[in-house]
Amino acid sequence: MAQQQHSHTTTVVEQGRFCLARCSCGWRGPARRARSKARSDADDHLDSAGPDA
Repeated sequence: MAQQQHSHTTTVVEQGRFCLARCSCGWRGPARRARSKARSDADDHLDSAGPDA
């Protein structure tokens, strides 16, 4: 049986005064005032997703 591989691609989106990280898998991080914190949330998500996700 073939196994599908899903790549995780994250972006940081600005919504008004807030930024949040989003991923192509559907994950969304919390709204943050600091863009750097949203990027950090995205990095943490990629780390937890692992290489096979």
